[in-house]
Amino acid sequence: MKYKPYIIPAVLILFYVTAVCILCAVPPVARDALTHHLYVPKLYLRHGGIYEIPRITFSYYPMNLEMLYLAALYLGSDILPAYIHFAFALMTAFLIFRYLKNRLNLCFALYGGMFFLSVPVIVKLSITAYVDLGLIFFTTFSLYWLFKWLENDFCLRCLAISAAGCGLALGTKYNGLLVLFLLTLFIPFAYGNGSAERRRRFFKPLGFSVVFFLISLSVYSPWMIRDVLWKHNPVYPLYNSWFNPAAPAAVIGAESGRNSHDLDHLPFNQFLIRKYVYHESWWQTLLIPLRVFFEGQDDQPAHFDGRLSPLLFFLPFFGFFFIREKPEPVQFEMKLLLAFSVLYLLFAFALTDMRIRYIAPIVPPLVILSIIGLHDLWRWIQSSAPQIRKGWGVAMICTGVVAFFALHVSYLTRQFSIVQPLPYIRGDIRRDAYITRYRPEFPAIEFINRHLPATAQILALWLGDRGYYFDRKVFFALKLPETIIDQSDSPESVALALHRMGISHILVRYDLMNDWLSRQPDTHDKMMLISFFQHNTRLIFSKLGHGVYEILR
Repeated sequence: MKYKPYIIPAVLILFYVTAVCILCAVPPVARDALTHHLYVPKLYLRHGGIYEIPRITFSYYPMNLEMLYLAALYLGSDILPAYIHFAFALMTAFLIFRYLKNRLNLCFALYGGMFFLSVPVIVKLSITAYVDLGLIFFTTFSLYWLFKWLENDFCLRCLAISAAGCGLALGTKYNGLLVLFLLTLFIPFAYGNGSAERRRRFFKPLGFSVVFFLISLSVYSPWMIRDVLWKHNPVYPLYNSWFNPAAPAAVIGAESGRNSHDLDHLPFNQFLIRKYVYHESWWQTLLIPLRVFFEGQDDQPAHFDGRLSPLLFFLPFFGFFFIREKPEPVQFEMKLLLAFSVLYLLFAFALTDMRIRYIAPIVPPLVILSIIGLHDLWRWIQSSAPQIRKGWGVAMICTGVVAFFALHVSYLTRQFSIVQPLPYIRGDIRRDAYITRYRPEFPAIEFINRHLPATAQILALWLGDRGYYFDRKVFFALKLPETIIDQSDSPESVALALHRMGISHILVRYDLMNDWLSRQPDTHDKMMLISFFQHNTRLIFSKLGHGVYEILR
């Protein structure tokens, strides 16, 4: 039987899809899922509809994917959202496949889809109920149809579809603002490409950009209108000082215990973070746009909290080395993909402290350019080198690619030791025990849900805003609010102030509270807090380093 080269990538895709499906089959324990992506839809379901939740800053973010998760929660499954999120990775892989099949061939198109699914950050996102894969898909969808617009002589329908994809990206995550800016900027250049006559025109390409921009905003508009009605800011909490210069301080329980105004200053502070928090020199910080391809580590903010692949950096060079041999439309598409990737990466670098997830929309364009580069390198060796060097060249390419993909497979297999889905799937471990393994506060939350009245309101201290598993109203803070302690002259007045706010119980994580207390001088605030817990609260539950206290009247 004749060997078919597309069998290997097809089998690898099946392997990755199967492995990820197994990894998704566990209860949610990822931080952002518990603080936002599942927590807010759960509150909407409990309330019977969308409503304003001032204590959760995340609830003002655009929520296209969360609405899909809400449907899954309504059906009684909080495992299904991870599969929904993974479906966007599969759809993105399909778009990459379609594009490469038209430009190269079936075999390299399959390798492109497989390469995308195997990139470590994509694997990590595929097994969690986040929204980044939705942003990646809608961004890639928008780029794909922008190319269709060029192919079909500037067909308005194709432009409208591309703009709708961009609007859906913006309605999925605020990073879509950068996608909207870049693609709107690209349209006049795309229109004028290859034609001196079109380049001399001004109003028509500008009109196309305006149409694209307005359609994108109209698709995003439900979330924009919501935030304008609630906060007089269409992108709240971003740039809130622009829209609400005299806005009051955030209420207790704001995201991460911070005033939402802090978000306005992130573009200016991230360089200081790299210097003073991570102790990096100025040249190390400036090299971050290159370092992200080589130094990424999961759960390590100093190393960008995620992993890309060095192949995404090296392979595109080969495609551009042979770019003059390609048809002019393909040359322009490659330049546009590269420009999008570079500009998105640089803007993200300038605007916020770098995380791999924040630049994930550049992965599909770089995968496409990488596969084109790999194809061109392979073709050059096959056609240009003498027979003996041809064999060595092919061997070196195969060895290098296999080595890098082996690292990808190794990353995937390590996820099984981290997530440990098989004991849960087999029934060897119950749901509550599985969640407790990753979230030791869960027994305390279960106690609150089962034994405290439905009217109880909880103040969770040092818990990290993870509210999904609470069935009681909960507020989050990094510590007892200083305003309460400063305005109180006795522990009894602290208790009274909390009761006036409706707080009846406190959930505390002991290690972080003790660490915070050990670093504080013996001030009035510290002694007041210690005295309050000693004399005006009663411990009613304690397990795994977490305690539930009733506030005494």
